Amino acid sequence: MKEIFKARKFYNNYGSEKFKVAVGIFFTMLVISVFIFLIVGYTDQPEASINGPYYYSFVDSFNNRVNLIDKPQRVVSLVGSYAETWILSGGELVGVTNDVISERKMELPKEIKIVGTIKEPNLEEIINLSPDFVLLSPDIESHVRIAQSLEKSNITFAFFKVEHFEDYLDMLNICTDITGNKELYEKNGLEVKKQIDDLLSKIDKKDNPNILFIRAFSSGAKAKNDDNMACKILNDLGTVNIASRHKSLLEDLSMEVIIEEDPDYIFLVTMGDSKKALEALKEGIAKNPAWSDLTAVKNDRFIVLPKELFHYKPNAKWGDSYEYLAKILYPDKYE
Repeated sequence: MKEIFKARKFYNNYGSEKFKVAVGIFFTMLVISVFIFLIVGYTDQPEASINGPYYYSFVDSFNNRVNLIDKPQRVVSLVGSYAETWILSGGELVGVTNDVISERKMELPKEIKIVGTIKEPNLEEIINLSPDFVLLSPDIESHVRIAQSLEKSNITFAFFKVEHFEDYLDMLNICTDITGNKELYEKNGLEVKKQIDDLLSKIDKKDNPNILFIRAFSSGAKAKNDDNMACKILNDLGTVNIASRHKSLLEDLSMEVIIEEDPDYIFLVTMGDSKKALEALKEGIAKNPAWSDLTAVKNDRFIVLPKELFHYKPNAKWGDSYEYLAKILYPDKYE
């Protein structure tokens, strides 16, 4: 506007025909330039323009800005479920932690290197693989420490936090953006979401069975609340977790409270050695005579859930986890 006011002042002072012509040409050229810019500006742009000078850029779950200069070719995952998500995204790996085999039973090419355990990854072996992208969890202290060493070595890394299906979907979306295989986001993400949505659409929200969810291990057992992966699924399926009303159960699995609530279902998932965990439960709370009088126990509704669907992150099988529980809770609706 300032320049226009100057032009007007100049025009008023001199008012020459030549000046009028010059101004007219100037504004004509300006309009043409803007028109050309608009046409060119809305033609197909290279992907790099979206992310500035980077191949891909995003914010991870630690709120760090992750900038990938090039498409990653040597990826290391320090979490088994993240390794699977990367593969589901069409990516390849050069290094993983041993939970990929011990827990997820994944079959991997022999050339992929095992770089320690999920809680104790071997930094030296990771560095020796010359990775250009490393997948980490913000919930594991050793991963946070390793990130500092990776940063000093100029190795790009990202933290992902996956607890529920929505988190998995977000990670899959980012990973398929990186690999360029968006059709796998549709197959391993959006199709699973549709499966879950279809299951949930059949639920009568007025029918809310009470449940108790227990996570058992060799040294004891604890109730879990709705922030747990399996509990979130149960909550989505319309159940009411008695631990949400009695927070004390999260610390002490009190038989008195369980008798008082008398849940319709008791679900259990084991950690570590399943056999030892179940034996510990039998010698613990299940040894109480009142245990066998609980409605859930009498009606064969004390159910041990499979680890692969309810302890380990099921990833592309998340819909199967929902379906597994839906058929138990509402057998008439899910045949």
